[in-house]
Amino acid sequence: MEYVPDTRQQLILCCECGTAIPPNPANMCVNCVRSIVDITEGIPKQATVHWCKNCERYLQPPITWMSCDLESRELLALCLKKLKGLVKVRLVDAGFIWTEPHSRRIKVKLTIQKEVFAATILQQTFEVEYVVASMMCPDCTRVMAQNTWRAKVQVRQKVDHQRTFFYLEQLILKHN
Repeated sequence: MEYVPDTRQQLILCCECGTAIPPNPANMCVNCVRSIVDITEGIPKQATVHWCKNCERYLQPPITWMSCDLESRELLALCLKKLKGLVKVRLVDAGFIWTEPHSRRIKVKLTIQKEVFAATILQQTFEVEYVVASMMCPDCTRVMAQNTWRAKVQVRQKVDHQRTFFYLEQLILKHN
């Protein structure tokens, strides 16, 4: 006669609602963990993306304007960089949700993970809405103003040394 071990899984009660669950480090069911902990806290649900109407480029802060199509990888990367709270969580999936092109809205569906209790990882899906704001890029602004951004500056100095002039000359050469 052989010994056959009992292979039934042991169950415990959830400490919040009393539901029978398999043991886990939090001793809580998934629904109770989700009701107590919000892992999307600190991630904005709405943001603004600046777009130039003339050249149809998007602003990648602080000064770079990049050309990308709607629902492209480049636009998704630009949108994700605008969210500040994503460094605290692990991004599992990101994708666009279709909106009307004339609505000036971009919706992104994000799936994130975060460890909430000891060895308890919670995964959540939520939407972030981006409002597309019109703004002219510097290149288009110069074209519209017919390149009237040229200026002449005269600098005078009444000292024995030339350090200030050398410093100004270096700054001019550096920034062109």
